[in-house]
Amino acid sequence: MAATAQGHQVHPDGRTWKSHFPKGDLWVFGYGSLIWKPPPHFDQRVPGYISGYVRRFWQASTDHRGTPETPGRVVTVIERTFWETLDDPLARQESESASTGKVWGAAYHIPASHAEEVHDYLDDREIDGYSAHYTPFHPTIDVEGATSSSPIICMVYIGQPSNPQFLREAARREPQDVAQVISAGHGLSGKNTEYLYLLEKALEGLGLGTADVHVTDLVRRVKAIEAEGLGEAEEKAAELEVTKSLEGAAEAPAEADGRSTIE
Repeated sequence: MAATAQGHQVHPDGRTWKSHFPKGDLWVFGYGSLIWKPPPHFDQRVPGYISGYVRRFWQASTDHRGTPETPGRVVTVIERTFWETLDDPLARQESESASTGKVWGAAYHIPASHAEEVHDYLDDREIDGYSAHYTPFHPTIDVEGATSSSPIICMVYIGQPSNPQFLREAARREPQDVAQVISAGHGLSGKNTEYLYLLEKALEGLGLGTADVHVTDLVRRVKAIEAEGLGEAEEKAAELEVTKSLEGAAEAPAEADGRSTIE
């Protein structure tokens, strides 16, 4: 009998995922950056959802969208039963959403010839607090061997609440705090705001009913912060211009009739 690791059956060669994909191929579900930045070597991209989870920007990023000194914020999915025990200002909107109980995203099929390579690539890409798990994925289009009523088992990388990057402090999970961090974050893969905006557009691109109330709320908050920052920058620029103008007037020589050159 095969051994187990973290609750998953382990393949004889030590590769846990192979026990879930006996043909040697691989299905991977993406709910964050994988939606718009897919893994290499996929031959199918299928929109759909997983059930029983909630997507939240409650994972700190010390690499792709932040630094160890100033971590950014990226998404993870949280088991709904655990999420319901936490304080979340968007709990009501989440419950009233058309997507209640669903996390929309895209699943990718990796042929057996590249499965090992892609698995290693994803392990490295998702190294900052994420671990591989396996869950049913419900496609919105027919896939060979599965329909929307016949889900596909997919590997999904999750930042569990026990991982060191999960935002354990309730204050750090407050939407406005998350938005403030995102508005200033920057990491190896670029600005944290870019990650948020790309996720919003990627979800829109999946089709009707795929909007995420948490993502939409954060986009609104971050854009408001950016607009305020732009206004402050313009105000400071105006103040500087006035100061320079007045300094120039004070230093300018008087005209022959004794009047200042600035009227």
